[in-house]
Amino acid sequence: MTSFFVALWESIFQPGTTPQLVVATHVSFIALLTTLVWQIYATNGNFHFYALFFIALCLWVSVMWFIRELKSVDLKNNEQLEGSSKEQLDETNAQKEQPRSQTIRSRKL
Repeated sequence: MTSFFVALWESIFQPGTTPQLVVATHVSFIALLTTLVWQIYATNGNFHFYALFFIALCLWVSVMWFIRELKSVDLKNNEQLEGSSKEQLDETNAQKEQPRSQTIRSRKL
């Protein structure tokens, strides 16, 4: 059980999702929805708890959708991001310099 929590803690510092993070997310939402169902029962169907239950359910669905979308994206670590940002910066600077030289040439004509 402690290895689950260690892996969960380490997953915070990694890009993307890990199985431990997904399990912890689902357990948290199940606990929240169970608590809200109990509150609905304890308050004889108070409308506010129905609304909170619906909001929590929609949030859980949107988080599940986000996790699914995140799995389909190729995530990069910091080193890859630094390398690609330098390349993009060089490309951007090269593109900015080309129109300027062409503009100067057209003014001379």
